[in-house]
Amino acid sequence: MAGIKVKKVAIAGAGIMGSSIAQIIAQKGIPAVLYDVDSHFLERSKSLIAVNQKALVAAGELTDAGSEEICSKITHTLDIADFRDADFVIEAIVEDLEAKHALWAAISELVREDAILTSNTSGLSISRIAEAVRRPERFCGMHWINPPHIVPLVEVICGEHTAPETAEMVFRVAEYVGKKPITVKKDAPGFALNRIQFAVLREAMHIVEAGIADMEDVDKVLKYGLGMRYACLGPFEVADLGGLDTFYRISSYLFRDLSDAKEVPAMLKKRMEEGAFGVKAGKGFYDYSGGRAEEVIAKRDDDFIKITNLLYK
Repeated sequence: MAGIKVKKVAIAGAGIMGSSIAQIIAQKGIPAVLYDVDSHFLERSKSLIAVNQKALVAAGELTDAGSEEICSKITHTLDIADFRDADFVIEAIVEDLEAKHALWAAISELVREDAILTSNTSGLSISRIAEAVRRPERFCGMHWINPPHIVPLVEVICGEHTAPETAEMVFRVAEYVGKKPITVKKDAPGFALNRIQFAVLREAMHIVEAGIADMEDVDKVLKYGLGMRYACLGPFEVADLGGLDTFYRISSYLFRDLSDAKEVPAMLKKRMEEGAFGVKAGKGFYDYSGGRAEEVIAKRDDDFIKITNLLYK
């Protein structure tokens, strides 16, 4: 890795994200250590990695030998002392500030002085997390997008104390492992991706709750219309191609009618109260019972791989 001396990556949190990130690191020949506090999570991580690897082999992205080589580079551990000789750390634990503070207080005391430290938080303040980090100039956000072993984007987020050379190194590491990183210059809630994603979700739920269209049809709008556009072009590129005069005129009457709700919409709150958390619970906006959850995940990954190969490689 020209100019980048990363010999060992330590990942805290052996869930879906951490397990997937470990595969990306290992695929570049870099040893990855996956740490968690519970052996159950580590065993589940091994199963997740096996499923992901099987899917990649089936899709022709890896050979059996290549998959075995990747898995040989991944180590699972319950011992936080294994972070001592890591030169790059990725935290991917639960989105809870207190939990992150406790973990970072421990890790930043253990690791080498020159280790680069990153959090995969989806939207918590990097500056707030860094309050528990010793020498926070070596710390920044590194937000991978689920499923990270397939989706190209990585957000690199600078906190209040992040040194420019830290952000640059994280950006270069993301590029080295085959990602398409962007720099989020301001530590704003949700960074860039989730601010856009939740603006879309808020309007989608408003359309359903207002009786404008059914949930299934709103999903079709994204899958068969906007999604096709945005897989190839960003919103500013789409506007340029459509004509800014046209977009100006539509904005002048449409913006005032769009949702600007500041509270969680009722249709999401209701499902939260019912424990209908989505695929992982077998039910969310849709029903995933009877083994359908596995089918949906497999189809998503297969479709994402096809799109990635077609457009981004």
